Amino acid sequence: MTGRGRPRRAKSPDTKSANSTTSPEEVSLQNSTTKERKPKAQKKARDAEESPLQDRTTKHVIEEISKQQSATTANTKAPVRCTKAKKKTEQAAEEIRKTQPETPKDPLKATKVKRCVVKKAKSPEEAAEEMTKMQPETPKDPRKIIKVKGCVGKARSPGRITETPKETPKACVPRVRCGEGELSILLHRTLENLKIKRDERSDAAQLVNKIVKAIVEHLKARSQSFKEIETLCTGSYYEHLKISNPDEFDVMLPVPVDRVNVTPFGDDGAFYSVELKRGNSPLKRFQTTGGTLSASEMLKEFRDEVMRSVKPFTEWEVTKKKKGCPAVTLMTKDQPIPISLDIVLSIVVRSSWPAFTKEGIQIDGWLGTKVKQQYKRLPYYLVPKYEGVGTVECDGVQAKDVWRVSFSHVEKAMLMNHGSEKTCCEKGGERCCRKDCLKLLKHLLGLLKEEDSSLTKFCSYHVKTTLLHACCSRTKDADWRASSLRRCFLLLLEDFMKHLEIGVLQNFFIPTQNLLSGPGPMKCKSLAKRIREERDNDFPIFK
Repeated sequence: MTGRGRPRRAKSPDTKSANSTTSPEEVSLQNSTTKERKPKAQKKARDAEESPLQDRTTKHVIEEISKQQSATTANTKAPVRCTKAKKKTEQAAEEIRKTQPETPKDPLKATKVKRCVVKKAKSPEEAAEEMTKMQPETPKDPRKIIKVKGCVGKARSPGRITETPKETPKACVPRVRCGEGELSILLHRTLENLKIKRDERSDAAQLVNKIVKAIVEHLKARSQSFKEIETLCTGSYYEHLKISNPDEFDVMLPVPVDRVNVTPFGDDGAFYSVELKRGNSPLKRFQTTGGTLSASEMLKEFRDEVMRSVKPFTEWEVTKKKKGCPAVTLMTKDQPIPISLDIVLSIVVRSSWPAFTKEGIQIDGWLGTKVKQQYKRLPYYLVPKYEGVGTVECDGVQAKDVWRVSFSHVEKAMLMNHGSEKTCCEKGGERCCRKDCLKLLKHLLGLLKEEDSSLTKFCSYHVKTTLLHACCSRTKDADWRASSLRRCFLLLLEDFMKHLEIGVLQNFFIPTQNLLSGPGPMKCKSLAKRIREERDNDFPIFK
């Protein structure tokens, strides 16, 4: 009989029961089946000991079987009437016990296995079905193994354990926009093409130095007004910003003056009238009746002296004078690369900077306050240049006789020592891309000017000023790493377009002067539109 108490001990298959109608052939068949299953069960038990994953998985299955057996026992209280069915049930229970692994060393595992043994066995059909699911194959996918291990300690249905769903691979989302690599390659290739060949640079420098030396010697020896003249090399070539060809040079020849009164001409703070104080200055002959030093008269005589000095050099010729231009421009003849040389007249004022520069040159966060003070102790220069109509008067002074303030020497010093760290771009320091970005933007502006002749009023000085402002807003060398050329160039391009769109670009030294007042708002917006088109299409003009 079967009762609610302890389960009956399974009888041996060899024991004959009076109530059993099993024939000897059936008993023999059952014994052979049991012997065939026993080695397989033992092998699975040994595998379970060797594989912690299989051991834990088997225990989960046995616990699930035990729960189902308990439910079956609770619902089925009537005694089993069929002795044959009872014997098959006992044999199935004996087979389940034989498939259990040896008692593990872990007490928790042993306790779980013990609880599973004392449960009531299920029917033969259900037991056979569960036996096929008892030992799941080890999944080949390592992700499945991790998933099964994470489920230890919580019983799950056999179907969920044996059939672990495959993880859907995550889509690879790029961090950068499409085409970043191609654009970086294009920018670096463009920079390589903009490099000046060493032989061409050497030949051009030798030719320029020869003619400049001859001009200075002539002025000091044969000119009474300019015998104290000095030499100051400025411009992109001497700032190491020249691109493509060594075809443009700028040399400033300043004349020192002492004890002068400098008065602003206009409201923007960029133009001044100069009045000599007492003293025997060789420049007194250029004073007007009102005592103002006439820029136009002084430039006229300077031009004549330069023309006399270059007559022996047949490879050079003096170009026609441009309105409002402070330079005497020389051009080479019959040269593989035509060279333009601007000889700029200026006067050097050794006194404090004009009051309009008080809010300018905001380099405290970039180069430091000490460097700023050093720059402000330097003299400044005035060049004979005016805007608009030369006959316009202001306080009795005509526009053609005024001088424009110049800080080209300070610009050169900042660009030559442009890093927030002293070792920036030095042999042992980290390289930045400030100058590379400036070269690319200059090249872009030059190509656009070649396409559209209406953009002639835009010049490289607008680009240089944009870079100086950008260096003050992005002050650290880490903001300008050479490896970040694409990002830095696009940021500088964005800065330039913003200035063009609003039509305002402040002079870096004199914030009250708008450098974009000359081209006008319509031309500024037109240039900004063209630059945006190039940027959005990955700069086809560079290809």
